[in-house]
Order: sequence, then C-alpha cells, then structure tokens
Amino acid sequence: MGKVIVLTGAGGVLCSTLAIALAKQGNKIAVLDLRIDAANKVADEINAAGGTAIGIAANVLEKKSLEVARKVVNEKLGTCDILINGAGGNHPLGTTSNPFLQEEDLLNKTDGFKTFFELDPEGIKFVFDLNFIGTLLPTQVFAKDMVGKTGCSVLNISSMNAFTPLTKIPAYSGAKAAVSNFTQWLAVHFSKVGIRVNALAPGFFLTDQNRTLLTETDGSLTQRGQQIIDQTPMGRYGVPEDLVGTTLWLCGEGSKFVTGVVVPIDGGFAAYSGV
Repeated sequence: MGKVIVLTGAGGVLCSTLAIALAKQGNKIAVLDLRIDAANKVADEINAAGGTAIGIAANVLEKKSLEVARKVVNEKLGTCDILINGAGGNHPLGTTSNPFLQEEDLLNKTDGFKTFFELDPEGIKFVFDLNFIGTLLPTQVFAKDMVGKTGCSVLNISSMNAFTPLTKIPAYSGAKAAVSNFTQWLAVHFSKVGIRVNALAPGFFLTDQNRTLLTETDGSLTQRGQQIIDQTPMGRYGVPEDLVGTTLWLCGEGSKFVTGVVVPIDGGFAAYSGV
C-alpha cells in the first residue's frame, strides 16, 4: 500500500496488532499512545521485522499534543494518508454494579456499590471524552493532511455496544454510539474531498481493560464472561487478528466506493436472539 498510517491507542492489544499487520503491507506506521514506552515497543517490533515505524507519545484529548505528533509524523514519515482512531475505553465510575435495578439495591451501603443513581457524572464525561472527543480531535489534526490527495481514509473504532447497549455500561455504550453516528456524519462531510470514513465494531475481544471482568485468575470464565460466550454463536472471544482482514479492506483500494459503514466483527453476537 505504501501509505503513511497514524494509529492512536496503538500501544494496546488490538491496535498494536493492526499496526503490525499494516506495516507488513509496506506502509509507514506512526504508533501513537499516551504511554511512550508502549508506543516504542510496538514501533521497535515493526522495525525489527524490516518495517518502518516510529513511536510517539500523544494525548488524544489535547489538541496541542496531537499537533506536535503530527509535526513529528510529517518530518519523519511524510503526511498522513490513513488515520485509525483506536484510543478508547471505559471507566468504573460510569458502570453500575448490577445489570438490573432492584428495590433492595437502594438500601445497599456496600462500599463501591453503584446503582444508576450513584453513577458519577465526571466518570461518564471521562468515557464520552475519551471515546468521542478522542476520535474527533485526532481527525481534526491529521485529516488536514489528506485533503487534496487520493486514497485517504479515516477508520474509527466503534463497538457492538453502539447497536445494542450492554447492561452495566451506559457511558461506554452511549459513547460508542456517538462514534458510529460521527462516522456516518463525517463520511458525508468529507465525501467531496475524497476522504472515506468508516468504522469497525468489534464484539467481545479480551483486552487488558476487560480481562478481569470476563475471566478469573485461573483463566476460567466469570458469570458475565460465560453469558457472552453463550450469546455468541461462534462460541469464542475474538482475537486481535480477527480485525486485520476488515481493516486491510477498509484501508485499501478494494473498498474505494465504501464510506460511512460500521462493520460488525462479533462472531454472530448481534444476529443471535438467544433462542
């Protein structure tokens, strides 16, 4: 492909896999992450395998930080052709303790127990900012490089939560719904300057953020983890490599007439009614 590709949140499990896969296709990769050590680790792996990559510390919630990162990318790799907005996540303050509200929950004084009524607005704001503003700001900064060129695109990371919200995580579900909506809006807005905008909607993938929620220390499934597998027709969690094929397609010429789509990668989770 020979493109300059910028990935945010690329020190994490999912986007580091995408960065490595895209590098193998001959692209130059800018690995952006809040943690410079994580970014450098991924870039070093790519370079050791014969690819071209640089690690850059960047905060997706600070425009100045992103503008500094863009300057480094331009100087060392060239102007950005493809942006993958991979930074995101949830926060415990935007999560309820139980999936359903029961009357007795209002009397539960256990430390850390949260019903809907105890959700922290600051925690919810953090989740919305990280996922939505953390997609908007990098796009404002790096998509400027794409105007006037050909073969450019933005790829956002939404979630299956955006289609049907999961219990307990209203902030994350709502924030990813915003990302999906923004993907469609931006696809229309950028259509006259030749920038395509699409999104991946991963189902359940084990990451550093959700591993303790879905698995026990011995590797067995928690109750919620088992619920997920029971509701997934393919009977397993996704692995990072499951995202690679769709990413290569959406970033390549094979999808040059595709824009404004959010592609589920969920093992059939959304298609299954439970019976």
